[in-house]
Amino acid sequence: MKIHKISARDLPDLWFQAVHDILEHGKRFKIDRGSYAGQTRLEYDYFTGHVKYPGTIPLLPDIPPSCGIPNPVEEAYIFGGEGYERSYIEYLMSSHKEPGESYTYGERLTKTPLEGEKLEWWKNGNTDIIDERKVDGKILFEEDGKIYLNQIEWIIDTYKRYGHRNNQMVLQIAHPSDLTLLDPPCLRSIDTRIQDGKLHFFVYFRSWDLWGGLPANLAGIQNLKEYMAAEIGVEDGEMIVESKGLHLYGYAEDLAKLRCLKI
Repeated sequence: MKIHKISARDLPDLWFQAVHDILEHGKRFKIDRGSYAGQTRLEYDYFTGHVKYPGTIPLLPDIPPSCGIPNPVEEAYIFGGEGYERSYIEYLMSSHKEPGESYTYGERLTKTPLEGEKLEWWKNGNTDIIDERKVDGKILFEEDGKIYLNQIEWIIDTYKRYGHRNNQMVLQIAHPSDLTLLDPPCLRSIDTRIQDGKLHFFVYFRSWDLWGGLPANLAGIQNLKEYMAAEIGVEDGEMIVESKGLHLYGYAEDLAKLRCLKI
């Protein structure tokens, strides 16, 4: 198994290097289950990317006009605009979920139910186990008789209350019960660290579409990082991303070759 490592200046640089390299170093697999079952895709064995300045504008890929291909992600898709009823930022940072959606990243991040033993410990004030905090309508809130946690606001509050040297503050998207879903979340976790006065993100995707998914996901996640850094009172930092399933679907291979001037 080969671990493919990329060091990038910014998000467009990470995307271009990853697209360029997968054409040479990706392995071709037939998809047995999930999206595009029966088709093939190029995939890295394992991928890591280190982005030094992920907040550099533009966040989305650079496609020279001479390539004659569209950008894989429209800016309106990320931030909202004509043709899109919901922006990716809303999908990532709000609890809104459309009928038929089994989850959204935003629901997992901002509306996590407090239940089971954790709820009992919280109700009983068991501070040997639970970091007890009051229902304030923002970090912890009640809806239809249930208590929910906003992970984003909890982590912001924890860093502000207790300081920056803390290895516990992980934004969790995955649930163990996700194994029962036909299409479980690709994004599993966003770990956080404050070092040298900057907020850094460590992002893990179980499976990741390189052509359109990576640039859209990371543009949204970068906006989340900037929001959290500003609320905590630190600078925006670096980003390390990982996946054991970063891939390029067959339909995008010719587009990738055009962008990398390999046709």
